[in-house]
Amino acid sequence: MTSPAGGFDLSGIDMNGLLAQAQAMQAQLVQAQKDLAETTFSGSAGGGLVNAVVSGSGELQSLEIKPEAVDPDDTETLADLVVAAVRDAAAKASAKQASVIPKIPGLGM
Repeated sequence: MTSPAGGFDLSGIDMNGLLAQAQAMQAQLVQAQKDLAETTFSGSAGGGLVNAVVSGSGELQSLEIKPEAVDPDDTETLADLVVAAVRDAAAKASAKQASVIPKIPGLGM
């Protein structure tokens, strides 16, 4: 809808209702982000030789490396396993985030 002057005609819009809806959506988003940040996700690599735990916000919380994964002559493989385990855990956190955010009314795709 446009007004004769070329602007938008806002006379039929409940601005208070829109503001309340926006505030409710923001509160839901903040709560979802808080819940995700407090949740941990585990990832592993090398058949469980390396295990990583990240928070829902992607922060590395812990890293476990089993002794049999350590070969002083092959630290590159160990580094690759660490990266893979952290990525696995982070991917799980991202998947959870993607599944939560669309459930908030007005933010779903």
